[in-house]
Amino acid sequence: MTGKIVPPRSTATFSVVEGDLEVKRQAVVKGEGSPPKVVVAGTIHAEDDSIFDCSLSGDELDAKGRIIVKGDLEIRNGVIVDEGSLTVLGSMTAKKADVSRNLRVEKTLDVEEVDVGGHLEVGGSTVANDIDVCGMFKADGKVKAKNIDVCGSVKVWADIDVEDNVDVGGTIVVEGGKVNKVDVGGSFISKKPLSFCRIDVGGSVKLAGGSVGGSIEVGGICKVAGDLKFDAIDVGGVIKIEGSAEGAEIDVGGKIHTEGALTLSGALEVGGKADIEGELSAQKVEVGGSLQAPKVTVHSTVTVGGFIDTKEGVHASVVRIGTRGKVRGPIKADEVFVGRRAYVEDIEAKRIVLHRNARARNLRGEEIELESGCRISGKIYYTTRLDTDRNIRFTEPPEKVE
Repeated sequence: MTGKIVPPRSTATFSVVEGDLEVKRQAVVKGEGSPPKVVVAGTIHAEDDSIFDCSLSGDELDAKGRIIVKGDLEIRNGVIVDEGSLTVLGSMTAKKADVSRNLRVEKTLDVEEVDVGGHLEVGGSTVANDIDVCGMFKADGKVKAKNIDVCGSVKVWADIDVEDNVDVGGTIVVEGGKVNKVDVGGSFISKKPLSFCRIDVGGSVKLAGGSVGGSIEVGGICKVAGDLKFDAIDVGGVIKIEGSAEGAEIDVGGKIHTEGALTLSGALEVGGKADIEGELSAQKVEVGGSLQAPKVTVHSTVTVGGFIDTKEGVHASVVRIGTRGKVRGPIKADEVFVGRRAYVEDIEAKRIVLHRNARARNLRGEEIELESGCRISGKIYYTTRLDTDRNIRFTEPPEKVE
């Protein structure tokens, strides 16, 4: 096999090179045919500022410095660019690509593995098993990969399809698509509906309405621009859903706000405030601050430390109101426990307990217990037992009924 050498700062034209092709510094290689192309049987060696003014095909590309290919680049095995960058103005295919600085492909990129020390920019679609970038990964077309690992940021202006993991140190922005696991140190944004298994973000998450997935764990803020279906959400700060939400469980350190209904097969736990504009349905609800919803239906226990505001009321097995709590709207349950100095309106339950200095309007139950200092501004109906301490104030005498 006969190789070819292109001297420094010279120009050479080839169609086929039977052996290796060695291109020295600042040399230019042109191809033959339309469009022009050079086919190399062996390895292409290129030095700094080499320019291939054509499409290029070879077994391997071993380069150093800044390399430019003005057409397509087709490499059967590996591409190595040491101490430099590679720019391909057409499409690029290879088994492996290892570029120490930046890799820019104007059209499509199709590789098994790509490792870039700086920035990776792709103007068309990207297909790869593993994408490993130290700086920024930017793609204007669709991205299909098995794993993506980027130290800096990721911007994909089309659908993304990642089979296993997306691990990003900074920020990731995608148009939508499908991912398995996402682990992001900063923020994650999906502008269109996303299908996911797990999202773990240290800062903030923004999802498009119609997204469907498994678990979401966010250190700061989670926003959804529409409806959401999920398994579990754990947010340290705030959740805002501009639509309805359906899932298993939610745990929020600060506040949750939904503009539609919230339906959970498990528990809702909120450290601060829960503001649900649609109906709230859950297995269990525990809110440290306030709970607002048109209607609350809970299969097990509702525990609220501060304020409950409903129009159609709270329906649960057990309702617990904290000290100095306040309830606006009716309560219907098996058991209701009202904390000291708390205020409730109307209660209907099998068992009702008002602790010291609590106030209520109307009570209807089988067994009612009133500790000292309680005040009842409406009526009391009981069927089995009424226990009262001293200093109880009744507007009307309690009435035992069938």
